[in-house]
Amino acid sequence: MVEDLVVAVAAAGSAGLVYLATAARVVKQYERGVLFRLGRVSGEVRSPGLNLIIPFVDRLQKVNMQIVTMPIPAQEGITRDNVTVRVDAVVYFRVIDATSALLKVEDYRFAVSQMAQTSLRSIIGKSDLDDLLSNREKLNEGLELMLDSPAVGWGIQVDRVEIKDVSLPDTMKRSMARQAEADRERRARIINADAELQASKKLAEAAQQMADTPAALQLRLLQTVMAVSAEKNSTLVLPIPVELLRFLERGAQPALPEQEREPAAHPDGGPYPA
Repeated sequence: MVEDLVVAVAAAGSAGLVYLATAARVVKQYERGVLFRLGRVSGEVRSPGLNLIIPFVDRLQKVNMQIVTMPIPAQEGITRDNVTVRVDAVVYFRVIDATSALLKVEDYRFAVSQMAQTSLRSIIGKSDLDDLLSNREKLNEGLELMLDSPAVGWGIQVDRVEIKDVSLPDTMKRSMARQAEADRERRARIINADAELQASKKLAEAAQQMADTPAALQLRLLQTVMAVSAEKNSTLVLPIPVELLRFLERGAQPALPEQEREPAAHPDGGPYPA
């Protein structure tokens, strides 16, 4: 009798352990468990922790509630201004309704990926090349709206969509490089022309000022001479007025004695008296 009782208790304990092993389910903190009872949703979403189900009757399917980062493969399309481009992007989304994510769509990840690809091609066709290159924030918002509308019905919330890269044909890259170089050259010429105009105005004002004050012109000439003479191995040639040379020549001649000077002629033709 005792042996039979021990065997029964052991069998009951083993059955209890087997039941716990088959009935126990652990739901992680970032997951939610959707309970199916005989193939029907019981309407109960299990919280994180240890959960018990009825073996062979219930089935607990876990759904990840974390934000999913999904890259969108590069899509090739023609922009509104007839330029062929390849654009890739990334979409961030998360499940907000675990039951809808399992019941409304077969594979919500695949559905979001396909919807993102078609939406990206649609955005390419509606946009110009300049918008794809410089106005990405607006395009990102448009992509987010296009994805979020159908995703809400699947229990999905699209948090953000970002365009990663825009690939252009080599011919277009060379054309844009030539255009940018021409634009930079145009701006450089405009800046040089403005500088010449301002310099000419200042020179005209300086010339007018020097014309009104001749001494200023002489001072400016002296400053130029000093600046040029400061340079090494330089030869300076300055024009000297002829009047100045004649004045210097007269100053260099020796004075004649008084007796050697010829007497001045009288108006009547004779010399003055001594």
